[in-house]
Amino acid sequence: MLITDNKKIELYYQALLERNQSFVGIFFVGVKTTSVFCIATCRARKPKKENVEFYTTFKEALNNGYRPCKVCKPTQNANQAPEQVESAIILAKENPKEKITDYQLRQKGISPEVVRRWFKKNYGMTFHAYQRMYRINNAFQELKQGKKTTATAFDTGYESLSGFGYTFKKLVGKSPKKSTAENLILINRLTTPLGPMFVCATNNGICLLEFVDRRMLETEFKDLQKLLKANIISGENEHIKQVKKEIKEYFDGSRKTFDVKLETPGTDFQNLVWKCLQQIAYGTTTTYEKQAKKINNPKAIRAVASANGYNRIAIIVPCHRVIGKNGNMTGYGGGIERKKWLIEHEHKNVSR
Repeated sequence: MLITDNKKIELYYQALLERNQSFVGIFFVGVKTTSVFCIATCRARKPKKENVEFYTTFKEALNNGYRPCKVCKPTQNANQAPEQVESAIILAKENPKEKITDYQLRQKGISPEVVRRWFKKNYGMTFHAYQRMYRINNAFQELKQGKKTTATAFDTGYESLSGFGYTFKKLVGKSPKKSTAENLILINRLTTPLGPMFVCATNNGICLLEFVDRRMLETEFKDLQKLLKANIISGENEHIKQVKKEIKEYFDGSRKTFDVKLETPGTDFQNLVWKCLQQIAYGTTTTYEKQAKKINNPKAIRAVASANGYNRIAIIVPCHRVIGKNGNMTGYGGGIERKKWLIEHEHKNVSR
C-alpha cells in the first residue's frame, strides 16, 4: 500500500534520515529520481522528501516500477533475521532436545521480545512454538529409527509421557506409537533478492517453494497436506539444505539447472505439464500453445495454463518462462514484476 498519511510520511522520512533499524521491513522507500527502492537503514545519499514515496511491502514498490537498491539490497536484508533472532535460532538448533527459556535467552544477551515479534511477523508463530515443532520433528525422526517412546519423550525435554504424547499428536496428527509409518512435511524459510520464500520438503524431496506473499499460499499448504496425508511442521532436512544452496547459486547467476529431488503430488496431466516446464531451457521462454503441442495435446492450451497455475515449486519448475502468445507477460503467482525480473536475470546470465 502506498502511504498517503502525512504524519506517517514525516515519521518514515525521519527514520530514513536517521537510518533507524527499528523501521527495517516496516516501510520501503521509492526514490523517484533514481527509480530504486530502499529500506530504512540504507547507507546511500538521502533523497529530498519530495522525491520519495513510501510503501508497506517491497512487492508494491516493485509493482510500481522501482528496482531494488544495490547498496541496501532491500528484498534480502529487510527479511533476514536480525542478529539476536539468528542467535536464538542457532541456540535452538544446537539444543534440539532442550526447551530454551526467556531466561536463557536473556543470559545470552538476546531479547525474548525481539525474537517473539520477529517470529510472529515472519513465521506466524512464537519462538516457543517454533521450538516445539523442532523438538517434535527431532523426536519423530528418532521414533522412526526405532527408539522407544519413553526414552524419546524424556530425552526431548518433556517431564511426562502424557505431555509429550499430547503435543506430538497435535503436531503430527497421530500418537507417537502410531506415527512411525507416517510422513511429515517440513517447512523452512529462505531469503532471495526478490524477497523471502517458504520451502517445504518430505523425505522424498522438495514439494513446495513459494514466495511468502503468494496469493492462495494457505490453500496450497492445505492441499499439500491432504495430497501427501501429512502435517506441516517447522524443520529442516537434507533436501531443504540443498535447495537453499542451489537457489542461492541460481540468484548469483552461477546455476542454470537444479539437482535437488522433487515430490510433486498431482494428477497425471499436471505432472506431465510440470515435467514439460522443466524442459524449458534457462534463458528462454515459451508459450502455453507450444507447451500443449509439446505434450501432444495441441487443444489443451487452457488445461496447460491451469496446470501451470497449480505448480507449487517456483523457479525450479520454471513456470516464469511461459509468456503470452503475443509476447506479453501472463499471470504469475509470485507477481508479474518478479516474473519479468527472473526472465531478465536469466537473459543476462545465460552465456555465463
